[in-house]
Amino acid sequence: MEYFANIGKIKYEGKNSTNPLAFKYYNPDEIICGKTMKEQLRFALSWWHTMGGDGTDMFGCGTADKTWGEKDPEKIAKAKVDAAFEIMDKLSIEYFCFHDRDLSPEYGSLAESNEKLDVITDYMVEKMKADPSKKCLWGTAKCFDHPRYMHGAGTSPSADVFAYAAAQIKKAIEATVKLGGNGYVFWGGREGYETLLNTNMGLELDNMARLMRMAVDYARSIGYKGDFYIEPKPKEPTKHQYDFDVATVLAFLRKYGLENDFKMNIEANHATLAQHTFQHELRLARENGVFGSIDANQGDMLLGWDTDQFPTNVYETALCMYEVLKAGGFVNGGLNFDAKARRGSYTAEDIFHSYIAGMDAFALGLRIADKMISDGRIDKFVEDRYSSWKTGIGADIISGKVTFEDLEKYALAKGEVVDTLSSGRQEMLESVMNNIMFSL
Repeated sequence: MEYFANIGKIKYEGKNSTNPLAFKYYNPDEIICGKTMKEQLRFALSWWHTMGGDGTDMFGCGTADKTWGEKDPEKIAKAKVDAAFEIMDKLSIEYFCFHDRDLSPEYGSLAESNEKLDVITDYMVEKMKADPSKKCLWGTAKCFDHPRYMHGAGTSPSADVFAYAAAQIKKAIEATVKLGGNGYVFWGGREGYETLLNTNMGLELDNMARLMRMAVDYARSIGYKGDFYIEPKPKEPTKHQYDFDVATVLAFLRKYGLENDFKMNIEANHATLAQHTFQHELRLARENGVFGSIDANQGDMLLGWDTDQFPTNVYETALCMYEVLKAGGFVNGGLNFDAKARRGSYTAEDIFHSYIAGMDAFALGLRIADKMISDGRIDKFVEDRYSSWKTGIGADIISGKVTFEDLEKYALAKGEVVDTLSSGRQEMLESVMNNIMFSL
């Protein structure tokens, strides 16, 4: 069955095209910075938003039909697979990401849920054998929506809930391995607190670390060779989540000796909620050697929640891809569109419009980032700004040759140092950025 018979293969037609069902900037086989666009961007379809998200929000029911013409849950799950592979094929997307309950819903017991999940993953394996271009970027477990997880999963005050979450995660890891996943993500959906009046923070953090360590050990024992990611998010659904931002997660990993096992899956909208820029979170991950993957979306600066919009802000995508290129590009990660069409964009065609918008925004961002690096003006300015650390007292400080007493002696002899400062030239650099962007 063809679900989108009125939509053909989306082709690259160039920036002058006015065809809404064509790429203007994403040309999969074009070489940018030594790799094809397809290799640099590694786009992925998000199973939850694309295949299941029907526009339901806290104020209203769904507006889009995501039953895919079926009524039985197992038939819906299989129809999602067929429709997803058609979407990926027509958009030239090679990867997908999933929560376990996105692929197959929860049934009456964990055993039955596991059996039904096996049915769907078996079906997906056959589809992937028929089309080897389709791959799993990463998987995860949905340990946050069921009532059992109302107080958390790995951080629940109930040991029984912890055990159930561990069993569910074990199965999700097995599904990820079965589908050849390159990554496995931990997102603390309800791993946090509403008030410290009823919270043993130390025990909760210890238990979260225990769960992650067991997950890593088990996955490696069954042959998993991919990355583990933590996806920082400061709030929603809990008031305070333990995975607040990259810096907070780094502190957690280092405390529990997990820093060599995990990288970051960074989402643009989560950075906004933490009152950081997307680039800040990417830069911090890159500088600490934990950059892994990206959830590609954007938020609305006028709204204080996670709107998960498709990314269209080219300034943001350019700065994102600048960090990705500086990090050496993706290894096991990629750009997962953790994004949903607006509630009013409810037709099947809107799925394609949304992905085209996001893919073009990142393709243009990649072009700009490549030009930023080859242009060299911004990197040269930063290099010159810190040139005092390459010679003289700066080089001595970095090499460890000087003591506090030596620095005091130097400062007393030097006197006032204001004249060694120079302008940060922020406005000029922002102008350079615009010049690069609009010269393409």
